[in-house]
Amino acid sequence: MSTGFATFIILWTCILITLMAIGGFFMFRKFLKSLPKNDGHSILDWEKFYIEKSKHLWRESDKDFLEELISPVPELFRDVARQKIASQIGKLALDNNEKTITQDTFIQGYIMATPKRDHKFLRKKLKEKQIDITPYLAYFELSPKDYRNKKYAAKTNKS
Repeated sequence: MSTGFATFIILWTCILITLMAIGGFFMFRKFLKSLPKNDGHSILDWEKFYIEKSKHLWRESDKDFLEELISPVPELFRDVARQKIASQIGKLALDNNEKTITQDTFIQGYIMATPKRDHKFLRKKLKEKQIDITPYLAYFELSPKDYRNKKYAAKTNKS
């Protein structure tokens, strides 16, 4: 066996193991989200529930704005981001007994469902659309750097 071929096999093995580890990491995260919690439903079950219950509240302009906001997310993860954000917005709208999703609910839900690093893009988009961000500054401030949605939701419910 030549040295070049042996080197190729070793490199190829390392690449395969690395790719399988990366894929396994994301599969494990998805598995954890699908495990039932104390109430018998998983995080994914609740996301689907809120999307289904609030589907009639979404206007076409809201859907387009959501697509615009998730456009920087890599296409591979866009469906996951869309589901997480839409479910949070839907949950807020249902909790507030709204007839349609309002701009305030939309922006608050987006802030709650996304990590802090995505908020710069939201601020830029709101500025482009000439929407004043001052009513939402409190939500931006509450968002923790180490993003945990449950902790964030608990903080916003207290205020």
